[in-house]
Amino acid sequence: MLPAEFAALERFSDWVLATEPERYAKRLASSMEEMQAFYDAAFPLLGPAKAHLDTFPLHELPEAERSLLYLMYSLIMVSFPVEVWKQARVPDSGAAYLDLVVEPRV
Repeated sequence: MLPAEFAALERFSDWVLATEPERYAKRLASSMEEMQAFYDAAFPLLGPAKAHLDTFPLHELPEAERSLLYLMYSLIMVSFPVEVWKQARVPDSGAAYLDLVVEPRV
């Protein structure tokens, strides 16, 4: 599923999600322990993942690289809950919700 040098992250394949709404729903459905484990494993590989992905044209990513890109998008999605808020939801946001209408596609 992922490029060979990122095979250690395959245990987090449930975070390979193509859209922002899917990633946000996964974040809300995950425990802090699950997000922390994902973050701890993936964050050290963010730089190498970016360097690897930069060797391909964005709109011509092979399937394994596209999966890696989606996984890194999910890492970004959990970074604030893990680093700052210590909870999956945005603090003090109540029932507010914002739908993303258009997002970049690979």
